Amino acid sequence: MEEQRVGLAELARAFLKLGAMSYGGPAIMGIMQAELQEKRGWVSKEKFLEGLALVNMLPGPGATQLGIFIGHAKGGMAGGIIAGLCFVLPAFFIMLALAAAYLAYGALPSMRSAFYGIGPVVLGIFTVAVYRLGKNAIKEMVQVVIAVAAAATMAAPHIGLVITLLIAGCAGIAVFDSRRHGVIGLAVVLIGLVLMRGLELLYASSDAAPVIPIMDGVAPSLLDLGSFFFKVGAFTFGGGLSMLAFMQEQVVVQLGWLTPQEFVDGLALGQLTPGPILMLAAFIGFKLKGIVGATIAAGAIFLPSFLMMLSILPMLKRMGNLAWLKAFMRGVGPAVIGALAVSLGQLAPHAAPDWTAWALLLGTIMIMLWRNIGPLAFMLGGASIGLVLKERLLRRVLNLVN
Repeated sequence: MEEQRVGLAELARAFLKLGAMSYGGPAIMGIMQAELQEKRGWVSKEKFLEGLALVNMLPGPGATQLGIFIGHAKGGMAGGIIAGLCFVLPAFFIMLALAAAYLAYGALPSMRSAFYGIGPVVLGIFTVAVYRLGKNAIKEMVQVVIAVAAAATMAAPHIGLVITLLIAGCAGIAVFDSRRHGVIGLAVVLIGLVLMRGLELLYASSDAAPVIPIMDGVAPSLLDLGSFFFKVGAFTFGGGLSMLAFMQEQVVVQLGWLTPQEFVDGLALGQLTPGPILMLAAFIGFKLKGIVGATIAAGAIFLPSFLMMLSILPMLKRMGNLAWLKAFMRGVGPAVIGALAVSLGQLAPHAAPDWTAWALLLGTIMIMLWRNIGPLAFMLGGASIGLVLKERLLRRVLNLVN
């Protein structure tokens, strides 16, 4: 498929729309695939899968990095910056409004019912994206084995996604390019894993200081705030969910910046906010230092993604014709699909808690496989169904009519 040229203004409009309407944490990547790759045809399935593999091997928020990847593919450095900014800005301004309302009134907006319908729809979109990408990434029996092995490895403790993808890439080199080089690469990865595990055990048994040495409950300076969130964005692997766990441990337990209830309320606001779930950083910054704190916290947690992606992508473009890199990606691609399948299984109980939600999920999958409809229509429909079911809007309307 020949990839079309896209202007910067069109890139901005598309990513502003995605940033303002996309919910679902990791499932946002499925919405990107449906909207940008499947519907608009901006990148091929191979290119999209390459982007997925790359962002899953880097620290930081994957969906934002994937947006930068697609923007860079269509508009170079400027396209990557515009795509990334336009994806995160709607969430930032919405979070500011919600955080201000929370602090002023001490209550969360009542959008739970809408999210009851949005959750299974988003998971359905994610499922179809994984299926379509899987058809393109897995073409040989050895790739089926890699995908299944990656899914099984994800269940093992102390390995994680990055190591899984590196192992799969080395297997790809061994099978599709050079067995000797692949085996050497695999040995290096396994030795690195053993060394990392040893360092983790050493660190856990030491009296290491927290990330930022501040007394519990003392409000940080703006410099401390920016430094903390920059480190979270630069060094935390595993995507948004693992970053949230790290933030909770540091912000609540180690630093005492927020109470446990305040952090839970911030998480809820993050669920109510479209776009990247890590916009929770803006809530924490707003709670501590107002609008300036929110701006610094949000900017600091996403800045490493821009720096990493925009420095790595030009190098990858120049190396695109290397045989070993192509073989590496042929191994990584199926592993990404296996890892995404595991994510689907982990998200399903939360997104579809009862049979009605499961019906919504399955209905979304069947309709998307039958017709190429954009994700926005599904999400609006899911929100409407959630409101009707949970808020009994239909009964209220009938009572008004009668």
